[in-house]
Amino acid sequence: MQVAARLRALAAGSLLMVAGAASAAGSLAVHPEDRLAVAVAAMQDGAYADASRRLEALVRDEPNFRLAQLLFGHVLAMRSGARIGSPLADDEDPKLRDLLAEYRQRGNTLRALPAAGLVPATLLKLSADIRHALVVDLGKGRAYLLEQDDGKLRVVRNLYAGIGRSGFGKQSEGDLRTPIGVYRINGWLPDEQLPPLYGAGALPLNYPNSWDRALGRTGSGIWLHGVPPETYVRAPRSSEGCVTFSNADLLSLKRTVAIGSTPVVLTEQVDWIAPAALQDDRAQLVKAIEQWRGDWSALDTEAYLEHYAADFRTDDGMDKATFSDYKRRVNAGKQRVQIGIGDLSLFAYPGEAGLVVAQFLQNYVSDNFASSSRKDQYWRRQPDGQWRIVREMNR
Repeated sequence: MQVAARLRALAAGSLLMVAGAASAAGSLAVHPEDRLAVAVAAMQDGAYADASRRLEALVRDEPNFRLAQLLFGHVLAMRSGARIGSPLADDEDPKLRDLLAEYRQRGNTLRALPAAGLVPATLLKLSADIRHALVVDLGKGRAYLLEQDDGKLRVVRNLYAGIGRSGFGKQSEGDLRTPIGVYRINGWLPDEQLPPLYGAGALPLNYPNSWDRALGRTGSGIWLHGVPPETYVRAPRSSEGCVTFSNADLLSLKRTVAIGSTPVVLTEQVDWIAPAALQDDRAQLVKAIEQWRGDWSALDTEAYLEHYAADFRTDDGMDKATFSDYKRRVNAGKQRVQIGIGDLSLFAYPGEAGLVVAQFLQNYVSDNFASSSRKDQYWRRQPDGQWRIVREMNR
């Protein structure tokens, strides 16, 4: 299939997906992203009259969509037949460089839209109470909103996303990089509380999380936020480490996500696979977690401690030996312990081979104490093939 024909087919598929989501919401409006995709496909086909018509309508509806304005100028130049330069050819102009980067990124990602039925490999299991997950492919500058229905995931939105000026893989404060990891949304900051740079508002993330802290990563203030009102989106790499969306997309996300529970996965690259391919790892981890729970409930302390790796550390700095001594003392004073686990989610941790974070509700009841807490527990596959805990924390 020729590139232009493939772009058109992919754009059409995206439009069908969006139309389905819009119909469910009671609206038939087509997203500007998809309108641009169809116009680009027409340009690639050499159908400049069609592209011109579509782009003219798009810039009329979205006058701050600068890339659409640039492409409209390009199409008019091509249609004129006059010997004038195309604005897409002037990549030495610093005013156009960011727009050209956006154009190239959009073209590349249109060629790599996920096939229907595939899911991100990082989403091993979502608890039944989680309706949506947001997975951001930092390398491609795309964000995928997934919806869970009866245990099945599907992509319902595919969004343009800007990232840090220096790329991704945040290590320290001020490095202008977007972090890689599994995060949650801590709240909502409306536009009236923020400078115009942040646009319609911001959804702060819990960076640094416990894994970031374990690796000594520093910094703060990593948000999902909007853009200044005079523009539609920002350049692909233009933030101080945050993930940026168009203001309309950010407000749509704000209406969809659940503060404190919707997972946000920031990854260098999304690997799209068939859901059945996740079954083995998911089953192994669910079994390992259940054995950990059972050994703790049985007050079999030594078997319980076997679930922890030699390099395990707590969030407050205890190593395996110190933690083991502590648990032996605590359990020796118990006659009865009952551990319950609910709302279990499992994420293959991005950027870390063989690491999975389990997030769940833990209910602890003993003969003299009871508590309920949310737990983040990091399991790593060991050289012998067994899964063991390398870090855990109660929220």
